Amino acid sequence: MQEKKNIKFLSGNEACGEGAIVAGCRFFGGYPISPSSEIAEFMSKRLPLVGGTFIQMEDEIASIGAILGASLAGVKSMTATSGPGLSLMQENIGFGAMAEIPTVIVDVMRGGPSTGNPTGPSQSDVMAIRWGTHGDYPAVALCPESVNEVFLLTIEAFNIAEFLRTPVVLAMDEITAHMREKVELLKESDVKIVNRKKPEKMPYLPYEYGEDLIPPLPGYGEGFRFHVTGLNHDKTGFPTNKSELMEEGNRRIMEKLDKNKDKVIKHEEFMTEDCDILVVAYGSSARAAKRAVRTAREKGIKAGLFRPITLYPLSEKALQKAAGKAKKVIVPEMNLGQYILIVERVIGHGFPIIGINQVDGEPISPSKILSKIEE
Repeated sequence: MQEKKNIKFLSGNEACGEGAIVAGCRFFGGYPISPSSEIAEFMSKRLPLVGGTFIQMEDEIASIGAILGASLAGVKSMTATSGPGLSLMQENIGFGAMAEIPTVIVDVMRGGPSTGNPTGPSQSDVMAIRWGTHGDYPAVALCPESVNEVFLLTIEAFNIAEFLRTPVVLAMDEITAHMREKVELLKESDVKIVNRKKPEKMPYLPYEYGEDLIPPLPGYGEGFRFHVTGLNHDKTGFPTNKSELMEEGNRRIMEKLDKNKDKVIKHEEFMTEDCDILVVAYGSSARAAKRAVRTAREKGIKAGLFRPITLYPLSEKALQKAAGKAKKVIVPEMNLGQYILIVERVIGHGFPIIGINQVDGEPISPSKILSKIEE
């Protein structure tokens, strides 16, 4: 007899918590901030039931510090925030990238700048997610368009963080976080779960790496002694100012993502095979774009949609191919033109690249996108 599916009617924030539990998250350190607060509320109830720990910290800086420490102790960890909190976390995101500490940061985007529009939708953080912290670091960010995809991509965010030993951002907008949809809750045995690579021998050099460029990481208390610093360091983990070692270390943390990006990048294409007009959209804006593309096709207009699922790294070759026959590219986003800069860099300026930009706290409608397609 076929096992009955576990179907729930959840919000995006609730689905995020469910996905984190399935992925093996057992520590959450966070601070309430709209529109992500329900994630903290959910984890405060669910984590103790599975042997995990929830701590409400005094602010966002302390929150990311807590999850970095928990991860070093060997526990999969997560925090959730929104734009103002993400700004406060940037220094420690850089620390996590340099020290190579796997964690997941959920950023539920709201209107900005500053405190902006706390309860309205926005996609105003996409540049901050990539460039918010200083230095060169391997930025990874996933962006779901549906509640079911929130569940699946939360699991994927943990898998990438553990595999690459780096912080990963799950970026969703307020619409995706608060709308409710049908979600199939899969069990741990039904999905791929990745755990960090552990050292196999002593003595242990914490930043000694192999062909994949990713060093193994034990937890504190598992018998291995190691030093962690945000400074440039050698294979022992202790600081160095030797130019050749700084060069090697800085390049390696970038190259480990580049070397393994085919295992990370995801995208969706919808009717792009013969499109004259290509729409590039992400998150909830991609849902409106998909409706607009369908309507355009019904009217005989050859439109298509390219949806980056990993905002970073972007599937550049796939985007270039999708735009290959297009005469016009449209990029709708709930900001004043952020991801369009990435699109322009990848496909060049050989034809018009038009932004649809909205920052009034309302979603971009399918009709607004269709109007641009029809122009």
